[in-house]
Amino acid sequence: MTRKQRRLYFVLLGLVALGAASALILTAISDSLVYFYTPSDLVGKPQPEGRRMRIGGLVQDHSVIRDGKSVTFVVTDLTHGLPVTYAGILPDLFREGQGVVVEGKMGTDGTFLAAEVLAKHDEKYMPKDVADALKKSGQWKEPKAN
Repeated sequence: MTRKQRRLYFVLLGLVALGAASALILTAISDSLVYFYTPSDLVGKPQPEGRRMRIGGLVQDHSVIRDGKSVTFVVTDLTHGLPVTYAGILPDLFREGQGVVVEGKMGTDGTFLAAEVLAKHDEKYMPKDVADALKKSGQWKEPKAN
């Protein structure tokens, strides 16, 4: 084997190793991606079962139902609503009319099964995606200046 052939084999072996490492990294990243949606984004679109996602919007007024172990409420972007079920301790700032982001999976019956509920911490904060969705729907209200 000549010196040129050995060098070529090492370069090819390095490229194969780099390709394998890239494939492993991309696979790991795609498994941990969590997509963000608003209720309007999900209307009439079937979602893959078991795929983790985030839903953002406001807790609809008069929709919170506490059932001992779980809480059911509706997340709305003021155009469409999505029922959410959560079994766990809600954040202290959780209430009707409050902005929330819930993370979990879509159930087979169309109810979102939340694994985590995040509530905004004051009236000035709103996740960018939620604010953009509210602006797009025409329901955005500018925060009041102090």
